[in-house]
Amino acid sequence: MIKLFGNLHITMEATAKPKNEAIIPPKKHVYLDGPKSRGYELGFAWRVFKQFLKGFRNLHFIGPCITVFGSARFKEDHPYYAPAREFGKRIAELGFTTMTGGGPGIMEAANRGAFENGGKSVGCNIQLPFEQLANPYTQKSITFEHFFVRKVLLVKYSYAFIIMPGGFGTMDEFFEALTLVQTKTITQFPIVLFGKEYYKPLMETTEWMAQQGTISKEDMNLVLVTDSVDEAMEHIRTYISTNYKVKPRNRFWWLLEKR
Repeated sequence: MIKLFGNLHITMEATAKPKNEAIIPPKKHVYLDGPKSRGYELGFAWRVFKQFLKGFRNLHFIGPCITVFGSARFKEDHPYYAPAREFGKRIAELGFTTMTGGGPGIMEAANRGAFENGGKSVGCNIQLPFEQLANPYTQKSITFEHFFVRKVLLVKYSYAFIIMPGGFGTMDEFFEALTLVQTKTITQFPIVLFGKEYYKPLMETTEWMAQQGTISKEDMNLVLVTDSVDEAMEHIRTYISTNYKVKPRNRFWWLLEKR
């Protein structure tokens, strides 16, 4: 209370500042918060197994895929949306299934290109507290709890990888695929980086890494960097037609495998 003149007083009440809320709400800790009981760990292992089983059951007959990675934050008016949509169309024309992370942005564009042109379109989504809603341009969409399960399935069924501009998630997926090919864990499938200007700093960094001896110069020969959808698809088509022959899988009624 502050006294000004005579009996005139002004009362000032302190107002508590609102607590800052997290911009991105944290996901509930599942396995990064230290040791749990053996029963809990067994339950966690079972939940992970069920996610893998769900993925295998749903994706077994989708046919050979080409996976498109890229930012979930680009809107339809973004310059990279149209090329991603064109990639989906071209993948469909090639007779392959377009697989993405199933969310908005670049993923939506690639799925949309395939979906609108009569191709197969699949999304492997992820549970997130923000941003990642399933796009409407997939015939089959599966949502996973853990990133590592999702990444395995995005790679498992694909014969080529197209990396559009994106953020941390896209870089994670790119280096995961590149490392698997580099270490010969998977066959040398074609990897395309689309967007020369966007990926110029990354290419300069990899050149510096080669100079330091942490990678071999030949490692980046596995990657085509381009701004041309035509060049990218011809690179993929040539490699796949030269090295692979698509063989259909048989379905067994006693495993409840649907056509």
